[in-house]
Amino acid sequence: MPSLAALRAFAVFAETGHVQRAGALLNVSHAAISQQLRQLEAHMGLALLDRSGRSLRLTPEGEQLAQALTLGFGAIRSAVQDLTVRGAGQPLHVTCTPMFATHWLMPRLPVFRQAHPDVDLVIDPSGEVMQLVPGGIDIALRYGKGDWPGMETEMLLASPMVVVAAPGLLDGRSVTRPENLLDLPWLEEIGTNEASVWLKSRGVTEAVKAGRIKLPGNLLMDALRAGQGVAVSVQAFVAPDIAEGRLVQLFCEEKGRGYHIAHRPGVLRPGARHFVNWLRRERDSIADS
Repeated sequence: MPSLAALRAFAVFAETGHVQRAGALLNVSHAAISQQLRQLEAHMGLALLDRSGRSLRLTPEGEQLAQALTLGFGAIRSAVQDLTVRGAGQPLHVTCTPMFATHWLMPRLPVFRQAHPDVDLVIDPSGEVMQLVPGGIDIALRYGKGDWPGMETEMLLASPMVVVAAPGLLDGRSVTRPENLLDLPWLEEIGTNEASVWLKSRGVTEAVKAGRIKLPGNLLMDALRAGQGVAVSVQAFVAPDIAEGRLVQLFCEEKGRGYHIAHRPGVLRPGARHFVNWLRRERDSIADS
């Protein structure tokens, strides 16, 4: 097959009848169009253009190819338009943890809805890490270093992880090592294993003696404040409770981690692009305040 660029140049020339107009429509010089036409003729071994007169005209073979290309490019254009409209009508699918949805996303979401009422949203608050595939989830808001293979990421909310508990649960005990907390119950958000990962990262091999309780993110904070267990959480979400004395920060992990905007490489469809731009504005407004 000849190159697609040469076929496209020939199709536009056949439609306009002028090398200059074809170049303008394809945003290239008329010399580039002439070169593409000659390359196409050389590839096919046929004279597609009659150059005997003052202006170029299609030969019978050129007419036949032009008709085929009109049908071919017309079908491509129709399919692209149909898929674009269909994609624009699909809801924007966003996944995040229940904790992030409760403490950060949902309180701010009315601002996005007011600015873009035409964008239908599906918010999937799940602790499970989901794969982003075409036709599925558009945007993930996930905690980590943002170094996920095959994904485009940018920091949205920078915050370290902390280990916290209610003062009543601690009852004045001295906590200098993770092992000092093994006889207390631990709380974890469903679909996550922050406590296990944190204890392992600190070299703790002993089991938690009082067990673990897994519950939704919106219930975890209530249980934490009520003194029902120790939990690993994002510092930004528990900072008000620490400041008010409802929780005590026992350990703080490395910085450089936080919630990231993650999506597949490539051009985002309009709804996803609006959502990402809104997230950036919210991030910047927090930084300026």
